[in-house]
Amino acid sequence: MILVTGATGFLGKRVCRKLDLLEQEYVKTSLSLGTDLRDQEQTFKLFEKVKPDYVLHCASYVGGIQFGLKHTGEMYYNGLLMQVNLLEACRQYCVKRLVNPISNCAYPGKATLFKEDEFWDGPLHDSVLVYGMVRKMSYIGALAYQKQYGLDVINLILSNMYGPEDHFEAERSHALGALIMKFVDANENNKPEVIVWGTGKPVREWLHVDDGATAMIKAMDIMPYIDPINIGIAKGISIKDMAELIKQIVGYKGKLVFDPTKLDGAPYKTVDGTLGEKLLGWKPSIEFEQGVRETIQWYIENK
Repeated sequence: MILVTGATGFLGKRVCRKLDLLEQEYVKTSLSLGTDLRDQEQTFKLFEKVKPDYVLHCASYVGGIQFGLKHTGEMYYNGLLMQVNLLEACRQYCVKRLVNPISNCAYPGKATLFKEDEFWDGPLHDSVLVYGMVRKMSYIGALAYQKQYGLDVINLILSNMYGPEDHFEAERSHALGALIMKFVDANENNKPEVIVWGTGKPVREWLHVDDGATAMIKAMDIMPYIDPINIGIAKGISIKDMAELIKQIVGYKGKLVFDPTKLDGAPYKTVDGTLGEKLLGWKPSIEFEQGVRETIQWYIENK
């Protein structure tokens, strides 16, 4: 039996749909479905009932840079409680494998092309320090439980995810979602300009949520491997170029204005997915422009 945590969230919903297509039996859980993974008693009660063989851990407490800076204590508290309770439940109920996604912001702030053997080569970027460190500690927890108890955990490092059904809220959106909201609004309301936070110079690699979901599912079947595994293609796009692309797809005719008083975040983030491709026998395949078009269309139809 497969247990999907955070099954009503952005990544979790797509994982569930892919499991449906594969005709795999699974159980959904999330806070909105009645189980709070921050509560040990509720977590253990769920595991006692489901007795999962595999856990695909899609639950998280996350948002964009501004959300992260405003909710640092909540990110730390919620993230660590979920991780601690989940690891202990997996141990006590003899789970065969936990698939644990880790954000690429767990890499050092100075890194540009993220490689697994450079995971510990420096401090995290200040803009993502708390969330990145909480996700990094999820790997430490997995390592500790593997060493003492033999718990099998696959730690996947995923690029910034995007796609239909993403968070489209002023504070919680990542850069891509926030830009889509701004351009669609400006286009529909004939606004003369769109303000883009930061200088537009930072480069980011983006992972379509369906590719992220595929990686999670494929990770159930690979050989045991406790160290971090990158999922990516080592290709990014600047915020400026991404804004121009979204502007063109939306059909907006106004001008772009960059606001350098807002944080840029780390200057360059791409992911070397060589190891992930080797271990999973697969790499992300959804082309960025295609994915952005799908995302814009979904937002226009559902906002």
